[in-house]
Amino acid sequence: MTLVKYQNQIPQVFNRFFDTEFDSWLNKNYSNTNTTLPAVNIKETDDAYLLDFAAPGYKKDDFVIELNNDVLTVSSEKKVENVEEEDNFTKKEFSYESFTRSFNLPELVEGDKIKATYKNGILEIKIPKKEEAKPKPVKQIKVS
Repeated sequence: MTLVKYQNQIPQVFNRFFDTEFDSWLNKNYSNTNTTLPAVNIKETDDAYLLDFAAPGYKKDDFVIELNNDVLTVSSEKKVENVEEEDNFTKKEFSYESFTRSFNLPELVEGDKIKATYKNGILEIKIPKKEEAKPKPVKQIKVS
């Protein structure tokens, strides 16, 4: 008998929990910045290694790129502050995000010739190879 009494209330509990009001509250109560590591594509060509970081919303001055011995480190620290003022209240939200990615480089790279560019949300780092690391053309040897 007790189960029958509460049977009609159980769906109401779930409806309240998944109510669109609750849903919209969740969707509005978040920071508009990510704190995850940016994805990196790594490509090797005959002349260089290319690292492409997906980092939209940054400025080129937000990045710090360092080479220490054979370790390349890319990092960023960024503060975002949002202030909304209306007649009777002020809403202030802020967030802080940072990331650090490090890569062990092969010995045969030109560390002093590394270049970085930031365009359209992509940070590209080009790490040139030393001459001895570049593939040599096929050489045919004649039989005598």
